[in-house]
Amino acid sequence: MEFLKKYLPYILIVIGVILLRTYIVTPIKVNGSSMYNTLNGNEIMLLWKIGEIKRFDIVVTKTEEETLIKRVYALPGETIECRDGDIWINDEKIDDQYAFGETADFSKVTLKEDEYFIMGDNRLVSLDSRKIGPVHRKQIKGTTNFIIFPFNKIGTVDK
Repeated sequence: MEFLKKYLPYILIVIGVILLRTYIVTPIKVNGSSMYNTLNGNEIMLLWKIGEIKRFDIVVTKTEEETLIKRVYALPGETIECRDGDIWINDEKIDDQYAFGETADFSKVTLKEDEYFIMGDNRLVSLDSRKIGPVHRKQIKGTTNFIIFPFNKIGTVDK
């Protein structure tokens, strides 16, 4: 009984941290340059595992080969294409303020009810939906927009 009285607070803290990291928020590390110029690589960010996914959110997805950090462009049920370097969603041209480098044209893609079209900001080097196709909701691990390291970049990433 004395053991339980002494160590119960620590056990509860460990359980709380495990539950928090498993279901709500966890740190993630950015690798590579596919999100340049928004992210340079090597940042550590907070990944939120709850909440809705909106256009232009930065998401972490898990494919069969790797984990990707990209930006959401098209949402379930929408169409997306690139004509003459411009992104069109549901036949309306959007202001693509995040693109770094030229976006190569691609044919219209119509998303199913559980699919998202993601692209890296650095269009010339990004492995994204233009190559791997749309990602399913279950592949998206969460959204991220807050840098916790390096310390000189702590804060929210502009969306």
